[in-house]
Amino acid sequence: MMQSGLRPGLAAGIAILSLAVASPVSADTLREALSQAYRTNPTLEGSRAQQRALDETVPIERAAGLPSVNAQATHVEFVKNSSNSFTSPERAFSADLNLGVPIYSGGAVKNSVRAAKNRVEAGQADLRATESAIFSQVVAAYMDVIQNEAIVGLSSNQVDVLGVNLQATSDRFEIGDLTRTDVAQSQARLALAEGNLRSARANLVSARETYIQLVGEAPTNLQPPPPLPNLPDSPQDAVAIALDFNPDLIAAKERVDAAQNEIDVAGSTRLPTVEIFSTGGYNDYFGTLGGPTSSQFDQTETTAQVGVRASIPLFQGGRPAALRRQAQALAAAQMEQVIEVERDVIAQVRAAYSSWRASLALIESSQVAVDAAELSLEGVRAENSVGNRTILDILDAEQELLDTQVRLVQARRNAYVAGFSLLAAMGRAEARDLNLDGGVLYDPEVNYRRVRGKWFDWDNDPAPVAQSTRTVDTPAQDGSIQSD
Repeated sequence: MMQSGLRPGLAAGIAILSLAVASPVSADTLREALSQAYRTNPTLEGSRAQQRALDETVPIERAAGLPSVNAQATHVEFVKNSSNSFTSPERAFSADLNLGVPIYSGGAVKNSVRAAKNRVEAGQADLRATESAIFSQVVAAYMDVIQNEAIVGLSSNQVDVLGVNLQATSDRFEIGDLTRTDVAQSQARLALAEGNLRSARANLVSARETYIQLVGEAPTNLQPPPPLPNLPDSPQDAVAIALDFNPDLIAAKERVDAAQNEIDVAGSTRLPTVEIFSTGGYNDYFGTLGGPTSSQFDQTETTAQVGVRASIPLFQGGRPAALRRQAQALAAAQMEQVIEVERDVIAQVRAAYSSWRASLALIESSQVAVDAAELSLEGVRAENSVGNRTILDILDAEQELLDTQVRLVQARRNAYVAGFSLLAAMGRAEARDLNLDGGVLYDPEVNYRRVRGKWFDWDNDPAPVAQSTRTVDTPAQDGSIQSD
């Protein structure tokens, strides 16, 4: 049974955020936000277009091994001929047709095509990484909106409570039960709470605008997110999965294979090449060849040639060897890049796992702190009613409760974001893992299969059109919430 559209088989998860935000009929879910970003985010759409451009490198490299045909036509007017020439034509038209068929290129074409295919596969892995990164940003933005809405709600409630406290303190001061100091303390705390509320609303505006930037539309009463799927039981399990599925690591390995093929491409420059060629020509002198004796000459002629051309490089000033050594050095650099990416992936996974587990523990301790702070505030108010506590004690207890509630909200946000970041580092936070709505998922392999065998020179695609959505018409956000 799926939970909120995510794939089954939860290995671990965290509790759904239970934030006190009203729920009108219109509401957005995390799954909807991710689906919207998947369809309309310009960074993701741009990366897909870049990948389609990379797909074309395969037919471009293959073209060097296919036959080539070219034609040339020339019309010449001989405006002044040599005075010693009595048979020169006054005008001439010539047409030539040339056919070349490569037979052997020293392996340059074959290895160039292989390198291009490796880079296409690396690009597909890069596209997966971009998709995962966008989703991580959307999740963080989604949780930031929920977090800041909760903090605005808590801060607004604190202002209301302190307003009531100030009125009660002022009334008791009027009857001589409290001092002016008590009133001043209540006024100071209220003013501080009002400032904190304004800051919280500003933070909420920023979070909502970031959400619009990533998703393409304004957030509407975001619902608590579902539990995260397939979280690992240990950092060792997480690292093992990441080493197999992290897209950055996969891309780095594919680039090593491409660099190895480039070594052979560079080496091919010192090997022979063989080509079959054929040329045909047509000349027409328009009856002007031969001057007064033009009737004795054929005024049109055709020619044809067929042959084999072999080119054997003997000495090129050391350039082929330098190219091959350069390619070897670049391949060595790519090999080191794999180790660097692997180290980075391991560090990311372990850090994300630690952060996720620490956030879960912080949720538990923060919940204990909230429960204790609520009990403490209740006790302080009761003791104040019998004269054992001061107004300042009540204000401190109320502030302590607010602080613990905010820390709990932040811990829940951080735990979810850290858990999703862990999935992303493991290569498990892409559209195919999240079962997103919105139609067929984008498959870069489809375009690659479409173009890899194309050879016709006039085979064009439609004119490019932007696919992502603009946000210029989205209204500016404010810091209010439904329950405000």
